Amino acid sequence: MSKIWDAIIVGGGAAGLFCAGVAGQLGKKILVLDHAEVLGEKIRISGGGRCNFTNLHSSPANFLSLNSHFVKSALARYPANEFIKLLQSYRVGYHEKHQGQLFCDESAKQIIDLLFAECAKGSVKIHHPVSVEAISRDADIWIIQTNHGVEKAKAIVMATGGLPVPAIGATAYALDIAKEFGLNVIDPRPALVPLSFTSETFSNLNELAGLSLPVRISSGSKGSRYGACRFNEDLLLTHKGLSGPAVLQASSYWIEGEAIHIDWLGAIEVEGGFQCDDLFNNEDNRLKLTETILASVLPQRLAKAFSEQKNLLGRKWAEVSKKDRQALKELITNWSVKPAGTLGWKKAEVMLGGVDTKELDGQTMMSRNHPGLFFIGECVDVTGHLGGHNFQWAWSSGYACAHAL
Repeated sequence: MSKIWDAIIVGGGAAGLFCAGVAGQLGKKILVLDHAEVLGEKIRISGGGRCNFTNLHSSPANFLSLNSHFVKSALARYPANEFIKLLQSYRVGYHEKHQGQLFCDESAKQIIDLLFAECAKGSVKIHHPVSVEAISRDADIWIIQTNHGVEKAKAIVMATGGLPVPAIGATAYALDIAKEFGLNVIDPRPALVPLSFTSETFSNLNELAGLSLPVRISSGSKGSRYGACRFNEDLLLTHKGLSGPAVLQASSYWIEGEAIHIDWLGAIEVEGGFQCDDLFNNEDNRLKLTETILASVLPQRLAKAFSEQKNLLGRKWAEVSKKDRQALKELITNWSVKPAGTLGWKKAEVMLGGVDTKELDGQTMMSRNHPGLFFIGECVDVTGHLGGHNFQWAWSSGYACAHAL
């Protein structure tokens, strides 16, 4: 009789390997299957090669899902501080970079090595590269047909991630399996992705490319799929449009055809010491040129571009009417623009949408209608904000699943 595993995990990324290690150390016989020659590539390239592995402030408020309550149980059972303790036990050095974002001091490879070490502690078997050709069920046993033969298990865990970065092997396989077994899937789309613009929107985009500055950005609407957002983050102007943390955050909430709104002075106003009204109402600026006044708080090229847009370039402030001053202020503090689209899966960091959380038990990650079929990580309709939250979801959902196997 062929061996029957307690669980076969399809996908050897962050969620799959972590789940395998936890389950193995709980005494379960676990097999991990993955089609890649090298495992952990998405971990390796994340965070500029240092892996933003979690966020000190990770909470349900940092996640997008049609069911905002779904993440609560898993995050409560395995919060960020638990993964930090695990890192410390391996003496992996780390540092906080920005707003609770934690990165490895040395390399993302330390996270990959940690995951493999955890799997080894649990006597987890990892087979790769292996292609899964079919998944079926016979009574209480799951049967996986691979290009290397047949494997059997009491449970199947789908942990194949999402569609971003197809160059390193991203696929929709977990979503295909969900549909095959009749589970609803929320249409996926790229998230945490740069936005593109037409030449009509930015006639002088090439002149501004490379500029980076903190802004306040707003996107989405209360009635949309994931609601509305507002972030204070850095924005980067590129040859193709807008990028940087601010735009990546906003992209998750953006709906095609709608505008995003940028307050170019909002972020520095929040930091204290600067009041927008003081800039536009200060009569000490009477003899200064408009672009010079704006350049006191904005990059010079951007100050010139805004002045030019309102035909105020080269004009002294005393010559600018109250109406024109107000129009300039409105342009800078409530700049509205409609993106042409996103830069797609190649540039996206994560996926929006996925297996509908209504189909899953939030405490176990198991299908409500198919006992023994689990979905974890990015393939589920749970998407974190920028800054380590998506890795935290991999750890939390993997942990919840492991304890249910």
